[in-house]
Amino acid sequence: MPKAVVYLIPSVLDENGFHTIPFYIKNVIEKCQTLFVENERTTRRYFKKIDKEIIIDNYEWHVISEENKSLEIFRKKINEGKTIGIVSDAGCPGIADPGQILVAIAQEMNVEVKPLVGPNSILLALMASGMNGQQFQFLGYLPIKDFERIKAIKELETESKTKNCTKIFIETPYRNNQLFDTIVKTTKDSTLLCIAVSLTGNNEWIKTKTIKDWKKQKPELHKQPAIFLLQS
Repeated sequence: MPKAVVYLIPSVLDENGFHTIPFYIKNVIEKCQTLFVENERTTRRYFKKIDKEIIIDNYEWHVISEENKSLEIFRKKINEGKTIGIVSDAGCPGIADPGQILVAIAQEMNVEVKPLVGPNSILLALMASGMNGQQFQFLGYLPIKDFERIKAIKELETESKTKNCTKIFIETPYRNNQLFDTIVKTTKDSTLLCIAVSLTGNNEWIKTKTIKDWKKQKPELHKQPAIFLLQS
């Protein structure tokens, strides 16, 4: 029986970002037999845009879930020696992504895991920010409640200064403007804030400014995919 291999297949961050996907990804997709995906419909559409000739129904499809049944199926496919692809909705599997739990199982089972090159919003934003790329932390989503959010922002600003560390975080797109308002009201004028919007898309922009300068011109971030970086 052949040994199982797990490929971590990147996907686009933006519908206009197909130029960021290496050509060899198509060849890897063709090798796969079983797919574990964050969203089956999204992935089917993504594969068809990569190559219209891909026969979507040739694959065995599973949606990534933390439920025992999903994890058991993944283990079973490894034991069957399948060539497996893991695909997230956007960016790289395993990075701020539910695919991480499957990768952990693959490592546990001593299976070969092959991460493939593709766009990652965290790293792209950090690269373009001019902030500390030697020490950084991705925090995911900040608390929603005002008091908890203000407290979290103050703490990460303090820790950023103490440890000379870039703090990276995100928000649901329809709450971006509220997050921006809280940041500029809570942090010091000298603190740096980078906002990266629509990465790899036609409307991409990335700006790093002091809080003092952001106060002079508030950006419109509503319903736009954005990532925030802060360094004090």
